Amino acid sequence: MPKLPERSGREQALPKIQKYIESPVLQERLYKRMLIIVILSQIFGGAGLAAGLTVGALLAQEMLKTASFAGIPAALITVGSALGAWYVGRLSQRFGRGPGLATGFLAGGIGAIGVIIAASLQNIILLFASLLIYGVGTATNLQARYAGTDLAKPSQRASAVSVAMVSTTFGAVAGPNLVNVMGRAAESIGVPALAGPFILAAAAFILAGLVLLVLLRPDPYAIAQAIAQANRTSAGPTSDLTTGDRNKRGLVVGTAVMILTQVVMISIMTMTPVHMKHHGHGLGAVGLVIGIHIGAMYLPSLITGYLVDKVGRLAMSIASGMVLLISGILAAFAPADSLVLLILALALLGVGWNLGLISGTAMIVDATHPTTRAKTQGTIDVLIALAGASGGALSGVVAASTSYSTLSLAGGLLSLVLIPVCLGSIKLGKTAAQSSKSA
Repeated sequence: MPKLPERSGREQALPKIQKYIESPVLQERLYKRMLIIVILSQIFGGAGLAAGLTVGALLAQEMLKTASFAGIPAALITVGSALGAWYVGRLSQRFGRGPGLATGFLAGGIGAIGVIIAASLQNIILLFASLLIYGVGTATNLQARYAGTDLAKPSQRASAVSVAMVSTTFGAVAGPNLVNVMGRAAESIGVPALAGPFILAAAAFILAGLVLLVLLRPDPYAIAQAIAQANRTSAGPTSDLTTGDRNKRGLVVGTAVMILTQVVMISIMTMTPVHMKHHGHGLGAVGLVIGIHIGAMYLPSLITGYLVDKVGRLAMSIASGMVLLISGILAAFAPADSLVLLILALALLGVGWNLGLISGTAMIVDATHPTTRAKTQGTIDVLIALAGASGGALSGVVAASTSYSTLSLAGGLLSLVLIPVCLGSIKLGKTAAQSSKSA
């Protein structure tokens, strides 16, 4: 007798969501409401990101009385992000997007509170442990981009991802501008000024988690699974056989696109401030270049999402490679004292990353079945986080042993790998289609 699959709480609740399965109109309404909830949570989540990016290294430097280990916070946040992506993906798979994402954001909030306590007690071990947990919140902020896609039609998926990414921008831009305000607020209650931004991060992450936990109902992922199961039953068992090869290609290509764009972007971005300071640029100029770069990473998302949905995933992935190539060449050969050319190079770097992340994410959603989608997405985001960490670490070695120009040029050339990856996928797809017809 075959073993029956274990029924989760969401599966047992299917009668309650039957009306959504049977009504495309209700599905569309719920999809639009889910996007609004995701937007709200991402605004808070983006604000929570600012603390670690802005003052994490400075806080460690102040507590350790040396700059030698100032890079540890970024490394811990990255490791926490990788672990968080894996954990949140599996929680979402089992319990739904709301509980999974809420748990990740709340963990990030607890980590931020731990940082505040560590700074007050001058306890470096607690600081490092708390930064690791705080990293779970940063991973959850990226994982939330998938929530809007659960009920999206194939032609809406990239646009749904782009809405979440644009929403992150508002909080991410507001957060750094509140550093001084939060610093003064922290000092007023006897907490070190550099821990002030983590007060904002704690509140922001916790609010993001509560928004998802309370409002993301009925859970879009549970409904997407139920709809997929109903469609699979009506289509028959052979439907899975005809899509299996295509789905594997989509997973491989989508993952490769996001990993390559992440490595190129992190590598060049990480060493740009160092390059600028070595050539006499002040902190104001560095902040301007990186600020424009971050804006270019997120703000074009609505246009990017539309293009990915209308023009195609593979075409926009190839466009990502071309934009990153131009960025790398420009950064490599721009005069070191030319602020305008550096701004242009880093802006293009952000746009290229944006194109790659949205097109790659859309491919992953297209290629995964709802029954395993969430945990697969979590695993892929782990690889992206680790790729970014590796790119950041190796960029320093390459730039130190050669030059910033060599690093930038190498990054640009690496992005060209996207072209054969995408063209190869198209060729394999045509071959598979021809084989299917002949069979």
